Amino acid sequence: MQEVSIEIENPEGGSEGISRMRQPQEPLIHGLPDDIALLCLARVPREYYTVLKFVSRRWRDLVHGEGLHAHRKKHNLDETWIYALCRDKFEQVCCYVLDPNSSRRSWKQMRELPSRSLLRKGVGFEVLGKRLYLMGGCRWSEDATDETYCYDASKNSWTEANPLSTARCYFACEVLGQKIYAIGGLGLNSSVPHSWDTYDPCTNNWTSHSDGNIVPEIEDSFVLGEKIYIRCGRSAVTSQVYAVVYEPSSGTWQHADADMVSGWQGPAVVVDDTLYVLDESSGTRLMMWEKDLREWVAIGRLSPLLTRPPCKLVAVGKSIYVIGKGRSTVVVDVSNAGNGGGMMVSSSIPKLNSNDEIINCKCLSI
Repeated sequence: MQEVSIEIENPEGGSEGISRMRQPQEPLIHGLPDDIALLCLARVPREYYTVLKFVSRRWRDLVHGEGLHAHRKKHNLDETWIYALCRDKFEQVCCYVLDPNSSRRSWKQMRELPSRSLLRKGVGFEVLGKRLYLMGGCRWSEDATDETYCYDASKNSWTEANPLSTARCYFACEVLGQKIYAIGGLGLNSSVPHSWDTYDPCTNNWTSHSDGNIVPEIEDSFVLGEKIYIRCGRSAVTSQVYAVVYEPSSGTWQHADADMVSGWQGPAVVVDDTLYVLDESSGTRLMMWEKDLREWVAIGRLSPLLTRPPCKLVAVGKSIYVIGKGRSTVVVDVSNAGNGGGMMVSSSIPKLNSNDEIINCKCLSI
């Protein structure tokens, strides 16, 4: 058994006013040192963590703490699940989770979302570490809010978090340099569309910034090469796509590469520093940006029997998950996808009898 020190005040005072008593602490696994026990428990699949928490108080604290998460990440044992924020037929926000490695791949609904967010629209959705954040939003009877909620995946629970610096809705969210960026959108005054907030988990504080190059009606965003790209709606005058890129070195937003932006016609995702876009203008066609050639290359088309646009994209390893209406899900391994306009070979997850709208999708690893 390990020992823990407990300090007890001596009622008689004096130089020995505090005495120490050793109290044995139960090991994680009987007969094994804790460091060896940690190696064993770190290899338990994530889907069993709910059960592990009920074995003992020490196991619960281990699952809830940062140590197990850090150990799994360091040794490439962490598992990535996909979280899809949806809107159901009752116009309520709901969230579903998918374990890509499960033998029974299917979407499962998360319970007990923050009740104040259920009817809001334009909410932000982002992952930082092992936590999922639900931010801002508005309703027809409610102005934009700064409320922020945090879901700890290891505890499977929601808590109210530090609010945004600026109340906003219909904004973009990305993570860069271990900070959350809440960008643009609409708010309580005319300056909100040209501003962004950053959240630093080390200080647990939001900081507000502004830049005139940010405009409202942001439709998509991604991070590539340690820079954030956001795309807005087409210009009514020129029909060109407006996109800007955030330069961390200067803290400013600049106009993005015109050639790259010209093919950014749908949801985007980055795999191994390569940008992919799903062109939904005529069917669903996966495009890849060839940076060296400075041109877009068609990877292939997805079967219309499997996809239900409009879709969102997320990447797990070298696989792109194309998630559409009703959580219809198609998986494309881009390492095996050939260039061309033909039909791509892909796998799919069984369809659901649902017409839920997909608001956003994120990946979270533990």
